[in-house]
Amino acid sequence: MATANVPVRPEGQTTCNHHNGRQLDFYCEKCQEPICPKCISTIHKIHPVCELSEVTPQKKQDIRNFIDRTEKNDLVQIGKYITSTDTLLKDNDSMFEKLSNQVKMQTEKLKKDLDKLRDETLTTYQNMKHDNIKLIQKYKQELEMCHKQLAQQMQKCKRALQQGSHIEIYDYKCAIDSQIHIPLNPVLGTVSFNPNNTPKHHLKQALGKVTTSGQSHTSTDQKRSVSLSDVQQQHSSQQQSEDKGKKAVTRKTLLTETKVVEEWRPPCVIGSICPTTDDQAWTRYSKTLTLLDRKGTVIQKVTHKAGITDISLSPTTYRLWACDKQNSILELVSGQLTQQFTTKTRPYSICITAKNHVIVGMSGNVSKYTTQGQMVLTTMAAGTGKPLVCTPQRITECPVTNNVAVIDHSDKRDGGDGNKHVVVMDTDFQKLFVYRGDIPSTCKQSPQTGGEPFHPRGIVYDSQGSLIIGDRYNKNVVLLSKDSKGLRILHTDRDRVGAVGVGRDDLLWLMVGCFVHCVKMLQYYKM
Repeated sequence: MATANVPVRPEGQTTCNHHNGRQLDFYCEKCQEPICPKCISTIHKIHPVCELSEVTPQKKQDIRNFIDRTEKNDLVQIGKYITSTDTLLKDNDSMFEKLSNQVKMQTEKLKKDLDKLRDETLTTYQNMKHDNIKLIQKYKQELEMCHKQLAQQMQKCKRALQQGSHIEIYDYKCAIDSQIHIPLNPVLGTVSFNPNNTPKHHLKQALGKVTTSGQSHTSTDQKRSVSLSDVQQQHSSQQQSEDKGKKAVTRKTLLTETKVVEEWRPPCVIGSICPTTDDQAWTRYSKTLTLLDRKGTVIQKVTHKAGITDISLSPTTYRLWACDKQNSILELVSGQLTQQFTTKTRPYSICITAKNHVIVGMSGNVSKYTTQGQMVLTTMAAGTGKPLVCTPQRITECPVTNNVAVIDHSDKRDGGDGNKHVVVMDTDFQKLFVYRGDIPSTCKQSPQTGGEPFHPRGIVYDSQGSLIIGDRYNKNVVLLSKDSKGLRILHTDRDRVGAVGVGRDDLLWLMVGCFVHCVKMLQYYKM
């Protein structure tokens, strides 16, 4: 056996590296290497040894088997793979040429549609402009006529005062009593235009869905050598791997301590918050929706006729949805909230799912609808027992499991007991577990917090499937793991905790404060 200080024997060398000049005439069966006579009594002592010529027949047969197997199988198979690459290259060129043409055609179609829409809009503006011109010109003519009549009447009155008879003065006074009416201001046609300041997602949706699979390249440090059997196994299992269709989640590691990366006072009160994928967030309060950037600058405002109770951003269309006090379920279209359907009772909360369903929380139940308003599922019990959810204040869907978590304030007017909690259900609205605000002793709490009744105000799932809950009076933001077995306090604030939302890269938007509001942006995963 070679030692660490002795170089490996080069192929074809017939002498021993350990004992210079000694011929390698023997073979160590244990170490499986040629040795010299001196090795038998030293390095390979007590090892089973035979003459090297005795193993030659078996080695020759192994070589023959390799040649036979390689000629009949491996070389033939590799040849087929080489031939198939020509077809793959042609198919690859054809596929991407076809896709490129489709994208170009769709882009041209969108350009034409936009040009057509632009022309129609400009035509509407022009027609309204000309109609307004006619109204203004007519109004001007009527004003000029009125001005002329009043001037003439005034001159007659002056002459009457200077030299008119009694009867003339009387007649002019009667003429004054029948006043000349000044024409009313015309009602002009008005129009407004609210440009979409964040059209990227809508443009992507209009262009079409792009789905990719496989890996376009492999970095140098990822390359590895594989045997032919590995390649054959890859070929046979490739289709099965593509058909699995499982949701892939890149696991992230929690930071030891959550970082506050941004902090600012918002220009508006925030009751609900829905971050977008481009570092912006829609907020709700009363009748107003406000789009803010991550510095708190107002990008867009939308005012509604009725009080808005909750908002939700679709994870597939990126459209904003809302519900209001007039039982309307609304979608933000072209800068205006458009009613899609109504509910029988007042909606407290809303959540748009990955399958484009609309989950609405109402008194005593949570129901799932299509976007056209057809009910798909409800938690409302057929009997007279206590409902699963009484007062659903906020709803969120897990992007990994599609479970649904609901803040239930459990008001007595809705059949509850007044004890606020969080209910987690599966996709069929079957209860999985209930969280009532318990904090394990292993979780360190601030001396200024804890001990207050659990009062969840904000709730959202992150990309890892973890549930984040804002506890208002205990001033905590807690994280429940996907399996509900792990709990961690992400953040403890000096003030009351309100709405929460998760944006790009799992950046947490948090509203805190009672009279003076503040938005904090928290990073709790390693980037």
